[in-house]
Amino acid sequence: MLSASLTNDTAFHPSTFILLGIPGMQDQHMWAAIPFCSMYILALIGNGTIIYIIMTDRTLHEPMYLFLCLLSFTDLILCSTTLPKMLTIFWLRSHIISYHGCLTQMFFVHTASGTESAVLLAMAFDRYVAICRPLHYTSILNAAVIGKMGLACVVRALLFVFPFVILIERLPFCGHHIIPHTYCEHMGIAKLACASIKPNTIYGLTVALSVTGMDVVLIATSYGLILRAVLRLPSKDAQSRAFSTCGAHICVILLFYVPAFFSFFTHRFGHQVPPHVHIVLANLYLLMPPVLNPLVYGINTKQIRLRIFGFFMGRR
Repeated sequence: MLSASLTNDTAFHPSTFILLGIPGMQDQHMWAAIPFCSMYILALIGNGTIIYIIMTDRTLHEPMYLFLCLLSFTDLILCSTTLPKMLTIFWLRSHIISYHGCLTQMFFVHTASGTESAVLLAMAFDRYVAICRPLHYTSILNAAVIGKMGLACVVRALLFVFPFVILIERLPFCGHHIIPHTYCEHMGIAKLACASIKPNTIYGLTVALSVTGMDVVLIATSYGLILRAVLRLPSKDAQSRAFSTCGAHICVILLFYVPAFFSFFTHRFGHQVPPHVHIVLANLYLLMPPVLNPLVYGINTKQIRLRIFGFFMGRR
């Protein structure tokens, strides 16, 4: 009886999953790991430095820098949730991940990406208030409001991601346990099920369009209002600096959202997209923002740049 019970439980939920890596590129895994590892190291150094400088310098405890600190912390979680396992797949051929380990990775991947989207929206709002409502900046974005906004970014992501876990737990897998991916994510796991995944598809689509999609609309609106305000500046030099800063921010935002939506919709509608293209872009979506955000938001900011140079030159 015990043996039969264990067999049925394993058939419903496998004890382990096998992550294949990048389908069709298994022979190139050893070499593909090098650029991914290099970018991961850059992300760790860049975001770690940003967090350390902002946390230790009280003069940087202002809204823009506190949001940047939260963004860097989120970026570290985002890339560290997937890259170490991916590198063990590529270099050590360690393809096995436990069932609960896979769900845990899925949970943190989606929570971190949801939090990042919310933080990008908060930073866009911060820039809007700073440029379009400068006289009310300190009253609108005081310490209490910043704390509540940061907490809301995390709580919102948690609330929308918990149902993903519940939706996966209800599915039987009938022995299917091979995931053609480098990490565990909601639809990649759900597709292995031997039952209807319609609730998973509907909920995932709803979250992507209503939550992440709304973030994109609000971010675009904020930067549209910012650009309108910039165009009214009398100084061409001020306009040029503002356009340069906003342009860099928009590029990083696009690098986060475009691959994210591409990966999301490919799972549901992109049956003609080659698997290796989908998987590579899905990995870049989790890795490129953590690499570029410290450069664009950190080094592109004068106060951060001066402290970074002072930090590495020993003149803190």
